[in-house]
Amino acid sequence: MKQPKIYLSSPHMGGSELNYVHEAFDTNWIAPLGPNVTGFEDAIQDYLNKENRNLEVAALSSGTAALHLALILSGVERGDEVLCQSMTFSASANPIVYQGATPIFIDSEPETWNLSPEHLERAIKDRLQKGKKPKAIVAVHLYGMPYKVDEVREIANRYDIPIIEDSAEALGSSYDSQKCGTFGDLSILSFNGNKIITTSGGGALITHTKAQKEKAVFLATQARDAAPHYQHSEIGYNYRMSNVAAGIGRGQMEVLDTHVAKRRENHKFYKKIFDNYNEVCIFSEPNERFFSNHWLSCVQITPNQTKTICRETLRLALEKEHIESRPLWKPMHLQPVFKYAPYYGDQVSEGLFNLGLCLPSGSNLTTTDLERIKIAIDSIF
Repeated sequence: MKQPKIYLSSPHMGGSELNYVHEAFDTNWIAPLGPNVTGFEDAIQDYLNKENRNLEVAALSSGTAALHLALILSGVERGDEVLCQSMTFSASANPIVYQGATPIFIDSEPETWNLSPEHLERAIKDRLQKGKKPKAIVAVHLYGMPYKVDEVREIANRYDIPIIEDSAEALGSSYDSQKCGTFGDLSILSFNGNKIITTSGGGALITHTKAQKEKAVFLATQARDAAPHYQHSEIGYNYRMSNVAAGIGRGQMEVLDTHVAKRRENHKFYKKIFDNYNEVCIFSEPNERFFSNHWLSCVQITPNQTKTICRETLRLALEKEHIESRPLWKPMHLQPVFKYAPYYGDQVSEGLFNLGLCLPSGSNLTTTDLERIKIAIDSIF
């Protein structure tokens, strides 16, 4: 009999989510406003910066929506250019195109797999020489690993370019003990079904002023002007989170730290296995300044001398045992849809894609699940 499938990263409910959802039904707060929306935003704000509440949070329908609004608030318009990490999911880049702007893709550096400061500055200098100053930098904390925050910020400040911090995968991660989601001029979170916590689908925009949040919420609710009738002076969007989804989010925030701890335990589990195999390098923090939630545990597999073991060998072996794994994100500059976009780099991200694999990392993996995974991995090596 076929064993149950082990997924890469499946939703994991904590128990109290249903109480908030029932409350939304009982009070008829089903629309995209209500006490759960406010409560969820407050919980995120407290988690990110409880000691100094200089952040504002807008709960939205997706992380993509949040990034789109961040670009609008950053003044990105048709014909502009936006610098974007190439090694990422397409949702980091697609909103640039929504605005009619051009993504300029930047390679990774090998320590964090994130935005290379060297290639970032090279791209800025080259675009300036071409008469185009980039309007924003989209920097991603890949798989929960913080990017090199200080180096990227120094470059952004020197050239006066705002950072949009894509923390879709990094809620619960930190750099120098400061939470990811607080480093950008604007920052975004995702609560998609596979993320560290979920609202089924959803996201949030993190701003540093109340005026920015109010503008984001205005745009996210169809940009309706203050009038007794429906009047619109700007193009708006249907991007606000519902009170029902926010209720799930409130329950999920109560177990966020537990989920982070479990995913970090999963990383230790894989590290213990792969320490025995020279072909495999597990993706880990470069030093103590970085704290990853290890949303996904990832490895690079260098083909051994007989070339019998590579990334695909392991992926297919796991698939045979009904265990999901997945290659790393295919870099955006290699995607057919972005073949026109400029790219600055030296093929670090291509190498990562060719060798890298994401392994099952959910916070709801059981001891039995982990044993099945270990047996499947050991059988290959």
